[in-house]
Amino acid sequence: MTPGFDETPLIPRAYFFGNPARRRPAISPDGRWIAWLAPVDGVANIWIAARDRLEDARPLTFDKGRGPGAPMFAHDGRHMLFLKDEDGDENSHVYALEIDTGAIRDLTPLAGVRCGVMAASRLVPDSILVRINDRDRRFHDIYSVEVATGRRTLIEQNDEGYAAYWADSRHELRLARLSRGEGGAVVRRRDESGAWVDWLDIPADDVNTTSLSHLNAAGRTLYLYDSRGRDTAALAAIDLASGQTTVLAEDPRADIDGMLVDGDTFAPIAWASGYERRRYHALDPRFAADIAAIDRADVGDWSPASLTNDLSAWIITTQSDTQPGVAWIYDRVTRRLEKLFETRPELEGARLARVHPVRITARDGLEMVAYLSLPPASDTTAEAAVPQVASPLPLVLVVHGGPATRDHFGFDPEAQWLANRGYAVLKVNYRGSLGFGKAFLSAGNGQWGLAMSDDLDDAAGWAIAAGIADPARIGITGGSYGGYAVLAALTRTPDKYACGVDLVGPSNLETLIDTIPPYWAVIRKAFLRSVGDPSTPEGLASLRARSPLYRAAAIRSPLLIGHGANDPRVKQAEADQMVAAMQANDVPVTYALFSDEGHGFGRPVNAICFAGLEEGFLAVHLGGREEALGPDTIAASSVSLVGPTDRPIRAPA
Repeated sequence: MTPGFDETPLIPRAYFFGNPARRRPAISPDGRWIAWLAPVDGVANIWIAARDRLEDARPLTFDKGRGPGAPMFAHDGRHMLFLKDEDGDENSHVYALEIDTGAIRDLTPLAGVRCGVMAASRLVPDSILVRINDRDRRFHDIYSVEVATGRRTLIEQNDEGYAAYWADSRHELRLARLSRGEGGAVVRRRDESGAWVDWLDIPADDVNTTSLSHLNAAGRTLYLYDSRGRDTAALAAIDLASGQTTVLAEDPRADIDGMLVDGDTFAPIAWASGYERRRYHALDPRFAADIAAIDRADVGDWSPASLTNDLSAWIITTQSDTQPGVAWIYDRVTRRLEKLFETRPELEGARLARVHPVRITARDGLEMVAYLSLPPASDTTAEAAVPQVASPLPLVLVVHGGPATRDHFGFDPEAQWLANRGYAVLKVNYRGSLGFGKAFLSAGNGQWGLAMSDDLDDAAGWAIAAGIADPARIGITGGSYGGYAVLAALTRTPDKYACGVDLVGPSNLETLIDTIPPYWAVIRKAFLRSVGDPSTPEGLASLRARSPLYRAAAIRSPLLIGHGANDPRVKQAEADQMVAAMQANDVPVTYALFSDEGHGFGRPVNAICFAGLEEGFLAVHLGGREEALGPDTIAASSVSLVGPTDRPIRAPA
């Protein structure tokens, strides 16, 4: 057992994976209302309160399943909007919720159809633009939908297979993006005759790092994150008439990935980027004092969540490595912050782990930003020093999904939970991660199971060399692509990892590609560029060589697999076939299948259940602490268990 375990109280799993007390705040465009998600009978639902009467908050929805998505205020002053799917199938519907009565209307009552809000404008307050793929599951047509009645009017039938559209403030479609070539794209604009004409070319290397944001209020300027002709994505503006591009802000180390927008002109007023930590910077001098005032408040890393139309009030969310999220109202008149709520007040006063940003050099010289969390009782490192421990610890290498996403500095429930159980936790932004420029991202193309996996092995090797990790007690966990990385690690370097936990990870890259959702057709070429192309004999052979399914017999370490039965991205068959292959080779595997989940966990009871299974599994194979997992937790979930569980637990009848 690791020294110092008994010095830190065991924090209940539910504090990390249960419903937050409140989250996802939004303020109405006129500043009158504030809404958020909070539990009703154990399920996160939408609550609302007048801004000046927060104590009178009331729930507006009473869902008993996975709950609605984050609340969005409509511009008509009478409704809110939210998205909701069924048991994780990702076929989201758009719902309108009447604030005064609580009446709910499904604006897209179409079975098996994926819908979403494309645009909402205060100049067209009674309607929204909605994406619907009812005609062709591959492509979304654009409809104007009356919020109060649900009446739909077809605006654009997407016969060309456009991946996305952009409208001006009067809901006129102005731009459209079409995938083409070997993963590249073209942006088309509508000419005076109404025809779509090629306007902006996006090379394949820029597809994931160049993204259109919005048009200005006059409809004459496009704002975008632009990596064309450069490495990191800059904040840029393009004049629609002349095509002239102006760079507004740039960061040589990281992609710009956020902005604040003026409520009248829609021009950017601030921008954000982050190499190790994310920060906002004023672009418009009128708002420099506001950015400075929030920074001076020393409330942690912050992001805007919702703003009034006149920008007089901002809701921002803040967090740090040891402080779970807090929502604040920022008043621009007084330049003061008022606390709105804490997301997890039950963690107040808990001894939490610090997060240390570290830089790790891969074997080919590539620098990777990673985040290391240590058990509080073992972390005696000074704030700016290289992390050190008295003796090597069991390590959990946690691999993010995507792969074109990234890990950030800040409060991380998973890392805090594992650190509290006595593990060093390392999260690494391997090549192929988003946010560090297109060269770093493109370095992952075709490298699933190759250089991307080498990066993870190198990160584990760094932790061993630094004296942080016990080489005999290293586990690897991850979800989605991270789950694939777990399977790849256990088959490529079976002696390096003592155990693995795969959540919704693909085991066979060939079948993953064959079963991607139909609406991924618009990004299929870019996806194949990242994973590999099965259309040639060489490409197919490469996919099979990098598919853990075909190397299941090489696994020598115990494996825990979790999956959702309704996962539309990584089908249940990906887990089924891996379990069958391991069983055929007499390799121990525990399989937890959740009947009402998709690509991850939407119900806290299921997240808590799987965390309990994982905690017991890691305790057996890495030696950390654990909170007992009782049969009631299992029975409350939708799990079915196959294989050894390492604990005397039962599946529900």
